[in-house]
Amino acid sequence: MWGFTGILGKLIDLDALVIVWHRLWIAAVAIAIYMLWIKKFVLPHGKNLVWAIMIGLVVALHWLTFYTAIQLSTASLGILCLSTTTLHVTWLEPLILKKRFSWIEFSMGLLVIGGIYFVAQDFNTNELKALSIGLVSALCAGIFSVSNAKLAQNTATPSLSLTELATGFIALSLFFGFTGKLNFELFEMRSSDFWWLLFLGILCTSFAFIATIDIVKRLGAFSVSLSINLEPIYTIILAIVLLKEHKLLQSTFYWGAAVILLIVIANGIWKHKLRKITNTTYGNAI
Repeated sequence: MWGFTGILGKLIDLDALVIVWHRLWIAAVAIAIYMLWIKKFVLPHGKNLVWAIMIGLVVALHWLTFYTAIQLSTASLGILCLSTTTLHVTWLEPLILKKRFSWIEFSMGLLVIGGIYFVAQDFNTNELKALSIGLVSALCAGIFSVSNAKLAQNTATPSLSLTELATGFIALSLFFGFTGKLNFELFEMRSSDFWWLLFLGILCTSFAFIATIDIVKRLGAFSVSLSINLEPIYTIILAIVLLKEHKLLQSTFYWGAAVILLIVIANGIWKHKLRKITNTTYGNAI
């Protein structure tokens, strides 16, 4: 489902701002219905509510820059930029979660930059602009991922997500209001765009999120996180099959993509082994 998010940025014939606005309200309504169904409609309060609102603004900016990068270039480039999120997480975790700085993770992040160099070798001005915007999207993704990890320690994840999605929707609605664009023209679209937006908001956002919570309980965090790290592969394969993007991309793009994807997978495997060593040491100590 997440692999489709980049593809939909190309399939939906709407401005990036409009796509994000619809994605936010559709996903928020879907999660609200889910929370009412399980009878756990509770929102964050106090400092957690303030932080959730701030993160909601970052989420909206992340999606906006993500879809803008895709519309300026290709879905493959947009999702590949998102792979650099791990680099930002390396320095954000020590700041926000007070974790020890990892030079190994930082080195992997530098190798990712090397992969980006290969990707961008034959880019024109418009594609370089898309690359820059895509990297800003990755920074936003790193900020809200690490911040959510901290907030989720004492806040239910559905209520956290609902608050963030609603905040992003309200912020974009205010922007449309101030610019005179908050009107029924936002709902003027092709029927195919309407169905793709429902698919994006309900299945690729709300359902994927809720399903992941249950899957983590059944398969474990490593299996799920490794699957999520493979999202760029899903997207690039879908882009080749559905959008014929292999005709638009040079061989250097795939060399750079291969470097980035191998580092992402190696990072997941290394963390899994590190976690096993830590758990074994702790168990022996007990």
